[in-house]
Amino acid sequence: MALDELYWDQRYQNKQTGWDLGAISPPLKAYFDQWSDTSKKILIPGAGNSYEAEYLHGLGFSNLFILDLSLTALQNFEKRVPSFPKTHLLHQNFFELGDSFDVIIEQTFFCALHPSQRLRYTEKMHSLLNPGGILAGLLFNIPLNTDQPPFGGNKEEYLEYFNPFFQVEIMAPAYNSIPQRFGNELFFKLLKR
Repeated sequence: MALDELYWDQRYQNKQTGWDLGAISPPLKAYFDQWSDTSKKILIPGAGNSYEAEYLHGLGFSNLFILDLSLTALQNFEKRVPSFPKTHLLHQNFFELGDSFDVIIEQTFFCALHPSQRLRYTEKMHSLLNPGGILAGLLFNIPLNTDQPPFGGNKEEYLEYFNPFFQVEIMAPAYNSIPQRFGNELFFKLLKR
């Protein structure tokens, strides 16, 4: 199975998006509510319906970009949040992105990539972040599928990928996950080395 643009577009067109909460996840909302600098340049890759971007946009974050392979997902977002700048909707492959950011938010993107792409993901995240940049978000802390997304993992595995490139400020079970995910999500914040 190719996890390409066609695959993801069909998932959104057919509404096969079981990972989609239909709202911002509570751990990320709590994290964003601590921010005051609305000038940060932020990327949300594999953004999908991106309730996180909608929330940040509503708080006045104007240097915010969302990226997805699925044009349908981006069009859904554009319809829901028409005031979001169209030039900040990036329809492209994450691994081909050439830019730099202060913060990158992880929300169900890592688990959408085949596990063979995890080192490449980590290297790309590192290259996209400005010096002192932050990679933060949520990761599943359970084994999930092995043949299709979402692919799970655990803290020990994630640390093997992240430690060479990032200083781990926190990676711990999220205390405020939705009931269906409680105990199965890690909130993390990493600083670029």
